[in-house]
Amino acid sequence: MSQLPDYVASAQPNPQENRAPWLTTTAATYAGIMLWFVFWQDVPTGGTLIAGGTLSQGLLFALGALVVAAFICYFCFYHVPGMLGMKTGLPLYIVGTSTYGVQGGFLMPGFLMGCLQFGWLSVNGYFAGLGLACIIQGLPASEVSWALHMGIGIIWSVVAAFVGLKGIKYVGMVASYMPIIPVVVLLYLLFKTIGGVFHFDPVTAVSAVEGGKAVGLYGDGTLGSFAGQLGVLSLMCAYVVGFFATAGAAGCDFGSNNKDRTAVILGGLVGIAGATIFTGAIALIAIAGSQGTEGITLNLYNSLKAITGDKLGSLFMLLLAIAAFPSACFSSLIAANSFKTTLPKTNPIISCGIGTAVACVLILTGLAGKAGTVFGFIGASFGPVCGAMMADYLLAGKKWAGPREGWNLAGWISWGVGFFVGGAPIVGVLAKVIPCPPVSAFVVGFVLYYILAKAGLESKKLDMPQRIDN
Repeated sequence: MSQLPDYVASAQPNPQENRAPWLTTTAATYAGIMLWFVFWQDVPTGGTLIAGGTLSQGLLFALGALVVAAFICYFCFYHVPGMLGMKTGLPLYIVGTSTYGVQGGFLMPGFLMGCLQFGWLSVNGYFAGLGLACIIQGLPASEVSWALHMGIGIIWSVVAAFVGLKGIKYVGMVASYMPIIPVVVLLYLLFKTIGGVFHFDPVTAVSAVEGGKAVGLYGDGTLGSFAGQLGVLSLMCAYVVGFFATAGAAGCDFGSNNKDRTAVILGGLVGIAGATIFTGAIALIAIAGSQGTEGITLNLYNSLKAITGDKLGSLFMLLLAIAAFPSACFSSLIAANSFKTTLPKTNPIISCGIGTAVACVLILTGLAGKAGTVFGFIGASFGPVCGAMMADYLLAGKKWAGPREGWNLAGWISWGVGFFVGGAPIVGVLAKVIPCPPVSAFVVGFVLYYILAKAGLESKKLDMPQRIDN
């Protein structure tokens, strides 16, 4: 019997007595992520410059596409990892050894997940720093002091990394109260703009209109056409799922803190599906209901002053920047868990300190400001991970199969092909052939793993004496 590597042999399941209520952990932390303004500000644009964005086929269709995207996040990207975490009491980086092997699992999803989180930390620090700098100086984003912007962003990232190192209870404490701020802001925006939605005209929303065609969508994008609606559905799902992908896989970590199946389900439905629909729907309604108002763009954060006035808009921008802190803590928490598990003999202060330093470099270079590209890359990376994990889970009888020897070829081949499918459109390859790249990557990961496992390409299971099975 092959020996388990240290990071697997030293892993201990989270006992039932240490598990916490779903509302204050899973639901609160996920809601804090989806309430982050960097997510919902661009739901109307879909993270692209496509004319009319997700509203180009009308408000009702955009809302329907949002609901579909929210439940794809729950069912495809969160449910299985959450159940695996609850049943085993183990984090993603151990559970993933079934899908990728004990050697391969060190890199995927373990170490890579941790590394990617510092990319998220940098995005959070960059935009929070930019928002706060705009408020302090009273200037638009293009004119604020570079030094002030960078200074705030770096301090923000360092403090968030420290809170993440402290653990989920501390992140949950922060996340339990901060989401109140974006909830209040969004409800006010809904109140101010709901009356205007009945006059919304999707043709007017399209900045480049030629006979009712939304430029840049699948096919000719004609309003009401199947091609145009497919384009909006794909755009919405790609944006929402791309943003959520790593958080869904991290459901293992949250599930390991849940007591039972009901807690996993309720935490996901409230914190993921519910929060996504709430924030995204209000963002769409606010932009649609403000059509014709001077200063309105498809980006809601940039439109706050136009909707609410300069003083209140400035206050909201300040509060939303502060409320972004739980999301930064969440990224740091996942990274800390990853490094603590895959590098158990390395002081997490050192490993996470290095990662935080890299995040600061990304902020200083401005690369952290390209959030749309980050979303696409992460969706391409973790779409096939979640798909393969679901196939592995179902093949094992809806439980964890246990660690596998070496490099599990079924997992790695499915990831490689899935990553190509999800990543090709990001660099302009097959962009109009592959619908909704993150979801397509998930499907490829699921189907390929299932086929390859049936063909005998799964590596041998290893004994793990400390595992539990619920």
